[in-house]
Amino acid sequence: MYKIMHFFIVLTFYYIYPNQHYPFSLDPLGYSFNALEPYIDATTMEVHYTGHHDGYVKNLNDALKDYPELQHYTLGQLLTMLDKIPGIIRTTVQNNAGGHQNHTFFWRCMTPKMNKPSNKFLKTIKKHFRSFENFKNQFNEAAKKIFGSGWAWLCFDPGKNRLVIISTSNQNSPITDLLIPLLGLDVWEHAYYLKHKNKRASYIDAWWNVVDWSFVEENYIKAASIKSKA
Repeated sequence: MYKIMHFFIVLTFYYIYPNQHYPFSLDPLGYSFNALEPYIDATTMEVHYTGHHDGYVKNLNDALKDYPELQHYTLGQLLTMLDKIPGIIRTTVQNNAGGHQNHTFFWRCMTPKMNKPSNKFLKTIKKHFRSFENFKNQFNEAAKKIFGSGWAWLCFDPGKNRLVIISTSNQNSPITDLLIPLLGLDVWEHAYYLKHKNKRASYIDAWWNVVDWSFVEENYIKAASIKSKA
């Protein structure tokens, strides 16, 4: 059963994520650094993308350069086979493949073109969380309660066929636990400190204004569709 679930998780990520292999690279951001202002400032975006994200890419390539047997795997595959990664580089691969995967996903979760969840997707949210406000409150609490650095996620759990809200520490990815991310929020301090200082809650509130709900719903449709074929 685990192998079947693993296959469908990886298949889902093939459709949701760019199918990158070594050497990994930064995808285009898709909008200018100042496009999300006033909610996320241009300086933070530039440092976050060209500094932090690019650093994960370079570190991952460095970690894999002497392991040609691992170089044909995608990010999603690497993150679901950590037990097969040599111990000497396992933590480095987990941190940096996760950092690259999470950030690639994060940029796509946001848009300068404000939009709202469709009525159909709102019904899905309400089915699993009773109301949209209850969903937002649960997500906000998950993001606020992360100690130190990490991420808050809305995921599809293919094993239980339902939506779940989780948090992960550092650059850990939900895909490692066979969950499919639909929406993710970076709450590392580098994502908000230049503008919001230590006020994480202020950053979270501002971030909701730039969520790309069409992308979130697209992810849900793909995940649910692939699961239905299992």
